[in-house]
Formats: sequence, structure tokens, C-alpha cells
Amino acid sequence: MPQILIVDNEEKFCKVIRASLELEDLEADYRTSGEAALEYLKEHTPEIVLSDLRMDGISGIELLEQIKKSYPGIEVIIMTAYASQKTAVEALKKGAYDYLIKPFEMDELALRIERIFQQKRIVAENKRLKQVSETPVFFPEIVGRSKKMQEIYRLIRKGSENDATVLIRGESGTGKELVAHAIHDASERAGKPFVTVNCAALPENLLESELFGYEKGAFTGAVQRRIGKFEQASGGSIFLDEIGDMSLSTQAKLLRVLQSKEIYRLGGNQKIVVDVRIIAATHQNLEQMVEEGRFRNDLYYRLNVFPIVLPPLRERKEDVPALVHHFINQTSAKGIDTHALACLMDYDWPGNVRELQNAIERAAIICRDIVTPQDLPATVRQAAAPVVSKNFRLPDEGIKIDELERDLIIQALQKAGGNRTRAAELLGITRRRLYSMMERFGVDPQQA
Repeated sequence: MPQILIVDNEEKFCKVIRASLELEDLEADYRTSGEAALEYLKEHTPEIVLSDLRMDGISGIELLEQIKKSYPGIEVIIMTAYASQKTAVEALKKGAYDYLIKPFEMDELALRIERIFQQKRIVAENKRLKQVSETPVFFPEIVGRSKKMQEIYRLIRKGSENDATVLIRGESGTGKELVAHAIHDASERAGKPFVTVNCAALPENLLESELFGYEKGAFTGAVQRRIGKFEQASGGSIFLDEIGDMSLSTQAKLLRVLQSKEIYRLGGNQKIVVDVRIIAATHQNLEQMVEEGRFRNDLYYRLNVFPIVLPPLRERKEDVPALVHHFINQTSAKGIDTHALACLMDYDWPGNVRELQNAIERAAIICRDIVTPQDLPATVRQAAAPVVSKNFRLPDEGIKIDELERDLIIQALQKAGGNRTRAAELLGITRRRLYSMMERFGVDPQQA
């Protein structure tokens, strides 16, 4: 189906515009009157209508009003050789996307069309992502529909059906605590306590008292009995985050808990039976730590009963758009444009989902309504920027990627004598992408 309908009384002009658009890989059709255009629209739904302002019969403004009333999804660009501020304002008030003054350069028209398609892609993508995010899922706090995440969901379901000790592995920022929560919430222990302990955040002596509690007088400052995390989690689950940072002496005491389901408070002799499901997590290589004697071999096997390995975000890039939309919905931003989303997709995210969330929150603060590439962290923009040349050497003072790309576009246009097709070839990109980049960087086709 043609994407564009041209409406003008002069058939020769329509044919010239159609041929020019076809060179840009855009399908177009034409009609030589407003009446014929309305009949055409009864059976076809183009995305854009290019209409002359002054025509015999139905005028361009009248056609615009009819289109906006009956086909609001169609964008209209008004063409006129009799432009004035009054007519331009009237056309825009009636719902025209833009207007062009005859005669105009085809490059100018191509830029306007590309801008419309870009905005339509943004709207469609945001709508799709909103529908995806609203689709009920088994674990609503975990976002991702990739094959790797589907396998994680399967393991979470299996892990929630029993009380086996779970060991969650994965890089920092991959969502290990979210998975632990999901296992607990889907199990028979849901509604009972879920207690978290970060083993890396506390020194050895404090970690032991935090886990097992202590009796009054157990050490200087122990003025009264304190209940530890294992007792607090009774009937529920305890999540031991960063288990690889636990000292060997504390590992021995944890092993005893796993074997006997019993604890002793520091300074106490009373055996306390605990009914707690243990979920542990680490980003470290426990196998290597066992070989080096930094982690107990027997504890490793006790913990590794039901392992779950979370994939880094760079291995499930297809989940990035859904994650982006999920995080944007938690901010004041209204959406994200396609260029910014492409930058986010190109970046490898060494900090994983947590880094992505921080980047979106930062961008939402900086942007006006829609997140653009300029709102993203410099590390993300630079990683997504194309490599200029294998022989290019980064100067000591650094560069600004956006300025470099803009300069390259201008140089290519100048070398090509203004020929956009040749300029695109020099840059190794398509004409469509060249037009988009010219629009993005504000490159005036007449000045380049």
C-alpha cells in the first residue's frame, strides 16, 4: 500500500514528486483533486498526504479538515506557492503537520517525511511497550521476555515449589534480590518474613551478631539480648546476599545451620531451632574461591543445591526496550525517541539492569518530555557512536562525538557537491539515515 498520497491539480507535478519519492524507497500515489483524494481514502490509508493549498473544487484546507475529522492518524503536509503567515498559521491550527513553499527542494521534503515517520515509530514503539508492560506475568517485578529470561522464570517456579537452598549467581546489577523475592513470594512461605542480609556490608564480628543475635553481656556494649536475622526470618526466608564475602569462621557457623537447622546466639548456650529457607547470592566465582581455600568446599555444596545463573544484560539485549519503558513509566518523562533507544541497545551495560535504571532516571531529570540521545550519559552515547576510522587517534584533550559526526556530515556533503546520495555513500550509510542525522544535528542542506 502506498505510504504517501500526493494531491495537486497539476498531474505533471504529482508525477515528478512521486518519482522523486520512489528514489527514496517511498511508495506514493497521486490524485488531481480533493474530491478524488477523499474517494481514494475510502479504500486506502496512507501515512502522509501532501496536498496543494489552492485547488479547484475542494481546497487544501477543506481537504485537511476532512482528513483530520475522518482519518486522524494521517499526517498532512500543505504545499503552496502563495505562502503567508496567515495561511501557514491557519493550516497548522487545522491540524497540518507542516507546510512547504513551492518550489522546494526534494531533500527538504524528504526531511519532513522522515521526521513524521520517526515520530510515528516513537508512538508505535511506546504503545507496544506499554501493552507488553501491562500484560500480566508470573513475576511482575522482573521485566524481560527473552529466551534466557523465560528459562529464569521456569527455574523460579521450580525453586518455589520446594524448600531447597537456592544459590543465585550473576554479575552485580542483574537482579539477584528480585529473583530471591520472587521465589519467596511464589512459595508456601509467602506472607511470612523475607529477611535480607548483605554479607559484604558488615565486618566479621558484626555479621555474626547480625545473623545469630546475642545474649546480654556477650561482649562490651551488649546491654540486652538481641534477636538475630535467622530468628527474625522464622517461618519465612533469609536472603544472604554476597555470600562470597563471608569469612571462613562465619561460613562454618552457617554450615552448621544448614545441617542442623539450629543456631546459638553469641554468648549463649541455648539451642534455638529455626525454620528458615535459605537463599544465597553472589557475583563471585565460588569454584575458584574453593580451590584457593577462601570458601569452604562443604558449604559450597550445601548452598549449590538449586543454582540459578542470571544472564548479564548484554546477553539479553532484546529485553532493553521493555526495561526502558518500565523505568520511564516510573519517571516524569513521556517517552524516548528512536535514536536514544538505539544508543541504549548498542551499549553493553557493564553495570547491568541497575546501570540502565540509573541512566533512565538521570535522562528523565534532564529531558523536557521525550528522552533524546543528548540526555543520556556520555559513556552510553560514546559507546553507541560509530567508529570513525581504524587509524583515528583520540587526541589527549578528547573529542565531542556529536560535533564530530556533524562535521563529518557537512564534509561529506561538501565533497559530494551537495549530492545527498553520494554523501551517504562516502559515510557508508543510507540516504534515509543521512536525512535523519541531518535533521538531528540541524544541518541545513543549503549551507552544507
